[in-house]
Amino acid sequence: MILVSSCLCGEKCKYNGGDNLNQDVIAYLEDKEVIQVCPEVLGGLDTPRTPAEIVGGSSRDVLEGKAKVMTKEGDDVTIAFIKGAHKVLELAKQFNIKKAIFKAKSPSCGKGKVYDGSFHHNLVVGNGITAELLLKEGIEVITEAELSKQC
Repeated sequence: MILVSSCLCGEKCKYNGGDNLNQDVIAYLEDKEVIQVCPEVLGGLDTPRTPAEIVGGSSRDVLEGKAKVMTKEGDDVTIAFIKGAHKVLELAKQFNIKKAIFKAKSPSCGKGKVYDGSFHHNLVVGNGITAELLLKEGIEVITEAELSKQC
């Protein structure tokens, strides 16, 4: 069983109300058991919602209370991001999941690079909150971009 970002499967849960439907992901998952998740929605955020980025540190810093997740309008949504990440981790443990395919660059799901908190589309090395939490627990996380390179 694999966790996958709902937006990659066509669910309209992206911050702007759209999706990130990815045909490589759909094809890869065709013969697999899947649990679709959107950590931001699981954390209580609405769709659509104001874009948010990690500010003042890394995802690890957010999980340790040393940085925040802020919206472009300046609202602190850290609690929702952490809550959603923990809900996804609970699902992963409940179903003994070892792999997740998540949306690249996302402040929740990104792996390897995320936006820098300036809301200017600048990337920095790092992970999203949920990806960080799953990786810390030994769950493999790949992005749709990494999967597309394998296909």
